[in-house]
Amino acid sequence: MAKVSFIGLGVMGYPMAGHLARAGHETVVYNRTTAKAEKCVKEYPGKLAPTPALAAQGSDFVFSCVGNDDDLRSITIGKDGAFGAMKKDAVFVDHTTSSAQVARELAQEATAHGVHFLDAPVSGGQAGAEKGALTVMIGGEDTVYTAAEPVIRAYAHAIQHMGPSGAGQLAKMVNQICIAGVVQGLAEGLNFARTAGLNIDKLLAAIGKGGAASWQMDNRGKTMIDGKFDFGFAVDWMRKDLGICLDEASRNGASLPVTALVDQFYADVQRAGGNRWDTSSLITRLTRK
Repeated sequence: MAKVSFIGLGVMGYPMAGHLARAGHETVVYNRTTAKAEKCVKEYPGKLAPTPALAAQGSDFVFSCVGNDDDLRSITIGKDGAFGAMKKDAVFVDHTTSSAQVARELAQEATAHGVHFLDAPVSGGQAGAEKGALTVMIGGEDTVYTAAEPVIRAYAHAIQHMGPSGAGQLAKMVNQICIAGVVQGLAEGLNFARTAGLNIDKLLAAIGKGGAASWQMDNRGKTMIDGKFDFGFAVDWMRKDLGICLDEASRNGASLPVTALVDQFYADVQRAGGNRWDTSSLITRLTRK
């Protein structure tokens, strides 16, 4: 068992930290809102720390899952950041969905501090985090990945080393690009079916076993029709992620016409007050009178 720290106890980080503690790792947690950290150490074995630096002291692995690039810089190299407090050769594993640029930047900063950095964004949403069934895409050095992989297994069912620093974030961008297109296609198809008077349950049973089948159809098809949009991954977060994808595409020259369009569709959902609805709420654009 390792000595670990977890920084950022949001809807993803909280259950991930819990899985680490339940697996028997000696766990210290930090969260910007102290009450969340206090709740975590009451529910799971572990201790809380008042700053990222104090959380990171003495740990073999420091994990994080925060909001964006600026939050990530703050907890690593900002005032009371983790990098300056980590012991030599400790590993920082970041699960934030951030830019590939900040991942490469922080990998260099980590090296300068005598520690290691892995960019390790996840897919699977809140439900995957709670079940310990996340998919993790990792960028960084081979040997560092090999050391961290058994610990990450506490909350992941699939882990893939994608390449050097930044490669994990690039893989997560592909994940979000694919999801955006699938959700929009599913929304249009279901709205078409309802307008045409088809029985939705029979429709999903039929096409859910063919070429149109997808995770989104299996898990969100019926709830989209029922107008239920409280399944964790919020529109605000998706827009943040798609913005990262579009920024990267502007640098590498990739064409993302559908992604850009769906991003604007999500902006429509935000304007309608759906900031905290989950991503399947795209269908509401098509059903508003």
